[in-house]
Amino acid sequence: MYDFDVLVLGSGPGGQKAAIAAAKLGRRVGVIERRHMVGGVCINTGTIPSKTLREAVLYLTGMSQREMYGQSYRLKDDITVADLAARTQHVIGREIDVIRSQLARNRIRLLTGTGVFADEHTVRVVEDSAGRDTKVTAEKIIIAAGTRPARPAAVEFDERTIIDSDGIINLENIPQSLVVVGAGVIGIEYASMFAALGTKVTVVERRERMLEFCDLEIIEALKYHLRDLAVTFRFSEAVASVERHPRGAIAVLESGKRIAADVVMYSAGRQGMADQLSLEAAGLSADNRGRIQVDEHFRTPVSHIYAVGDVIGFPALASTSMEQGRLAAHHACDEPVRAMHQLQPIGIYTIPEISFVGRTEEELTGAGVPFETGIARYRELARGQIIGDSYGMLKLLVSPDDRTLLGVHVFGTGATEIIHIGQAVMGCNGTIDYLVDTVFNYPTLAESYKVAALDAMNKMRHIDRLRD
Repeated sequence: MYDFDVLVLGSGPGGQKAAIAAAKLGRRVGVIERRHMVGGVCINTGTIPSKTLREAVLYLTGMSQREMYGQSYRLKDDITVADLAARTQHVIGREIDVIRSQLARNRIRLLTGTGVFADEHTVRVVEDSAGRDTKVTAEKIIIAAGTRPARPAAVEFDERTIIDSDGIINLENIPQSLVVVGAGVIGIEYASMFAALGTKVTVVERRERMLEFCDLEIIEALKYHLRDLAVTFRFSEAVASVERHPRGAIAVLESGKRIAADVVMYSAGRQGMADQLSLEAAGLSADNRGRIQVDEHFRTPVSHIYAVGDVIGFPALASTSMEQGRLAAHHACDEPVRAMHQLQPIGIYTIPEISFVGRTEEELTGAGVPFETGIARYRELARGQIIGDSYGMLKLLVSPDDRTLLGVHVFGTGATEIIHIGQAVMGCNGTIDYLVDTVFNYPTLAESYKVAALDAMNKMRHIDRLRD
C-alpha cells in the first residue's frame, strides 16, 4: 500500500494543476515543495513578480498616459525599489494564499522540503531548515520541478553587480545603467521595464536579431520603441568577461568593446532542476540542460513517472505547463482526455507587449505557402485614441484559397488579451468572413480584428478583380 496514489514534485503551474486534477479524480495526492517556494518559481521569482513589476512600472512612470499628457508626464518623479516591491510582494502573497487554499480545499497534502528519489516509487523529503529526512511512497509520480536561471561557469555572480534574471527583483536600488546579456524573452522584458524607469540599457546578443521566433515586422516595431527609450542593441556580439569594480562593472565584449554599467544581468536561458532529484535512483536521466525526456502523454521512460513544465523543455510557458500537468494527471489516473491543442498563444510582456498565435510571414514564405496580410493600426481605432496608444497594431495572415487564418500577430496595449479572439477563430477553422460579418463592441481594441479582416478581404478582392 502506497502513501499516495499520485505524488507531485513541485507546486508551480504544472505541479499545481496536476495535483488538483488528480484530486478531482478521487486520488490521494501529495505535493512536495520547499518551504518558501509554494507556487514555484512562477509565483516567487519568475512570471508573477516580473509581470507585476511591469504593471508597477507602467503605472508609476505614467508611460501609458504620455500620449495624452506629454512625454514629461510621470505619476511619481523619484521611483524607488520599495515602490516597485510593494506591489510585487502584495501580489505574490495573495497568489500563495490562493494556491494553499486550493490545495487544502482539494485535500492535497503539502509536504514541506526538497524531494529526492530513493527508488522508482519512493521519494525522500528533505526539510530545508531542520535537515530531517522523511520517506514517502506513491503509485504514480509527476515531476514538475521547474528550472533555475542558467549561469555561465566563467562568470562570478555576486547578487549585486553581476546577477541573473531571478536576482533582478532583489536589487537594492534602480540602476542608472544596465547591461542585459541575452535578447531572449526574459532579457528583453526586463530591458524594456528598466528602460521605462529611465535606466540606460544596453542589450548584448550573440545572434543577429532578438526573438527570432516572432514576426519580423512586429520585432522591428518593438525595437523602434525600445530605441526610443534609449536602449542600445549590440547584435552579433558576445560578452567575453565582466570586470567588477567598487562602483559597478565593465562588460568586455569578444570584439574588444567595453561597456560600463551599474549592473550586468545575465539572461542565458534556463537550467532544469532535474539534477537535484537523484533521478538515477529511479532509473531516469536528464540532458545537460537538466531536461527530462517524455512521450506524448508526458510519461518518462519509467512508465509510472511523468514529467511536465519547464523541466521537459520547450515551450516552457506557465500556460502550457498548466495544461501539461492536467493531461499528465488524467493519463496517470487512466482517465480519457483529449490531447493538447496545437494552437498555443505566445505572450511576451515587454513594453509595449507582443502576442501571437500560428505561423509568421517568414515561416509561410519558407514553406511556400501563399498568404495575404490584413493590418489594423490602433491609431485608427477610437479605443486606441482613448487609451493613448498610437503605435499598436494587429496583423492577420490569411490563406487566399479558403480565407482561413494562418497567423495572428499583435503589438501594443492588450496584445496578450486580444490574441485569444484570433486563437478561437483559428481553433474552430474559421475564416475572415466571420470577422468581417460579426459585430464587435465599440470602442474596443477587439474591433481591430474586423478592420484587419476587411483590409485583407479588400486586397484579395482587388487581385480577383484584376484577374477577371
